[in-house]
Amino acid sequence: MPLPSIAVPPWLAHALRAQRGPVPWNAVIRGALAAGPLLLAAVVAGRPSVGVVAALGAMLAGFNDRRGSRRTAVKRLGAPALAGAGGLLVGSYAGEHVGALTLTLLLTGLGLVAGGMSAVGPVASGAGTQLLVAAAIGAGMPLPEPGWQRALFYLAGAGWLLTLRLALPTTGANAGDYRFDGERDAVGAVYDAIAELLVAAGGTDATARRVALTAALDHAQDALAGPRLRRYASSGAERRLHAQYAAALPLAEAATALAWAGEAVPGRAAEGPRRLAAAVRTGTHTGPLPAPSRSAPALRALDDALLHAADAFDGGGTGRNLHTRRRSARSLARTAFGAGGREYGLRVALCFGASAGVAQALHHAPWSGNHSHWYWLPATAVFLVKPDLGPLASRVLCRAAGTVLGALLFAGLAALLPRPAGLIAVVALCGALIPVATRHFAAQTAVVTVLVLALVMVAGEPPAAWSRISETLLACAIVLLVGHLPALGQRGGTVRARLARAMEAADAYLAHVLSDDTTDDRAGRWALRREAYRALAEAKAAIDLAAAELPALARHAEGTDEVAATLERIVDTTTACAVQLDDTGRLTPRHTERIAELLDELAEGRVRAGLRVKHGRGSEIPIAV
Repeated sequence: MPLPSIAVPPWLAHALRAQRGPVPWNAVIRGALAAGPLLLAAVVAGRPSVGVVAALGAMLAGFNDRRGSRRTAVKRLGAPALAGAGGLLVGSYAGEHVGALTLTLLLTGLGLVAGGMSAVGPVASGAGTQLLVAAAIGAGMPLPEPGWQRALFYLAGAGWLLTLRLALPTTGANAGDYRFDGERDAVGAVYDAIAELLVAAGGTDATARRVALTAALDHAQDALAGPRLRRYASSGAERRLHAQYAAALPLAEAATALAWAGEAVPGRAAEGPRRLAAAVRTGTHTGPLPAPSRSAPALRALDDALLHAADAFDGGGTGRNLHTRRRSARSLARTAFGAGGREYGLRVALCFGASAGVAQALHHAPWSGNHSHWYWLPATAVFLVKPDLGPLASRVLCRAAGTVLGALLFAGLAALLPRPAGLIAVVALCGALIPVATRHFAAQTAVVTVLVLALVMVAGEPPAAWSRISETLLACAIVLLVGHLPALGQRGGTVRARLARAMEAADAYLAHVLSDDTTDDRAGRWALRREAYRALAEAKAAIDLAAAELPALARHAEGTDEVAATLERIVDTTTACAVQLDDTGRLTPRHTERIAELLDELAEGRVRAGLRVKHGRGSEIPIAV
């Protein structure tokens, strides 16, 4: 008799789930060469405290050292490092010159600013995290160096890891200029995703393949659009990659239209994109591309796009336009100070400030033994309150389990290893493990706990494994309590803000496609299409995260998943309409009826989910798409 299946609650299922994939050996090597060697050099020079600060900078930068191009890494690692150095500077001088109450209020204000800033995007979120963690460390960690020196050494540690990221070649890079191997891999993945979508057209896996294509396009766009000294690509290899990326956009559009039609595509249609993917990665010529049948508008669009791609791969395209729409300062400010930013900032401020206040009370209480590691409490709260790392309950469970495991492991290592050589080896090993451990929050916490405890002992402080456990559990309790307090304003603000942005992007895309000049501005259409799909992916990620919260929090996002699903079908249908208009200049009844049905469905779902948006003069009216 089969055993009855047990339904695992979403918040617990998320805590048990880990990311999968190949080991990022390049990041592992960089991690091994970052914090450990920096600490060793400082110890040899007789300045262990300098090495501790530099290793902390390298460790926190290592959290952001992920796959992508070198150009993207400059922003992804550099911006948070600058924010962390600023936080360390402010925290160091505040810890030396102000009292406990003023310090708590200052840290609370920093939490409010960093929380609102984190709503802007992943890089801003990483900057907010490092700002707060470094501020807590600067205020509480006893170090002989003045604040400005701590900030410089912290930047030096992060800068060393960034230098390794820019200078070391990627393992397995085998074509062209190694500086652009991340870009080549990202653009090649786009063509692979197009081929997979064509194979899945007409089947049940088509929607998942289209989502994967969106993710590949987002990654490639980010990889190519990183910070640069010049406005446009300055080398032939980079211009070629830009042209190859641009050539993928009409192919992606045609493939999406074919998947929307719901009919199977001949197998040879996927061979062209696969050959293009291989050509991107190897730097070789594509050779003759098999032409698909031209029996339908989307198939004709696919054939035309393949011809265009062949020309671009042979050097006929400039590829200057990455079809991105830069967000204005006003748009960024609206995100940071909007409903999502306010809710996020308030919760970060309350958690960070409450943890700092409790830590200060324990630090100055005569019965607590001076509580010399008080900065760990607010620093732990920062990671716990960050939704980037998973739902609240999942974060708390994983943080508690990882801390206990890491503290017990370090207690055993500290009793066996020689000092300081053994501790330096532990730091180097943990630095190498961080890129792998980031796949699960508990594993990441365990590795970071061992690394930080080793740094504390190298700095000359007493062992703190057991106090680390108690302080983590206290931070978990504070964040759980604050995380479930009623907010000032509407709950689920982050989900609603991102969904509203996705609706606006879909509205702009649909309006452009249905306008009379859509065929004359395909570049503008592709930019709007990219923005619509990217905003939709961000909204769906926020909705999935909210659905895995405890019921008290998850209920505030009920119904938003249905709205997102309808919005996704609208954007897919809009893409199919664009391809149809390019081919015949008019829409079929199927296209127009489907758009009308989906807009009605969106209006109904929006009402059920209670989605409303503030307009210019403050009156609340439903979002219209």
